[in-house]
Amino acid sequence: MTHQAELVSRDGFKHVIQTSTGQTIIVDEPESDGGTNLGPAPTEMLAAALAACTALTIESYARIKGWDLEGLGVAADTTYADHRPASYKVTLTMPPALSEEQHDRIRIIAGKCPVHRTIANAIPVEVV
Repeated sequence: MTHQAELVSRDGFKHVIQTSTGQTIIVDEPESDGGTNLGPAPTEMLAAALAACTALTIESYARIKGWDLEGLGVAADTTYADHRPASYKVTLTMPPALSEEQHDRIRIIAGKCPVHRTIANAIPVEVV
């Protein structure tokens, strides 16, 4: 199985990307970097992909277990060095209805998301 993301138009730093599943994504740079800020920067997209994939991986596991995820939060923070991501820190807000043992399991499952496993081999990723 392959998926593709393809540039379909560009206007300065504003780029429109089409995915193989039909979604359109606008990627841009902040005005301070010469863009128009009409979409997230590519490095922000990577952090967003990490947060989303982590949440979806946890959701999938919790459904199997029948766990209530009300109150779950996932944030991915990026630290930059030399104008590129140097590390990511994923912060989880745990669902209050779950036990500490379930919270521990969620932390482990969070580290198994495909995006985490992909980028963790290139730069440090911390799940807290």
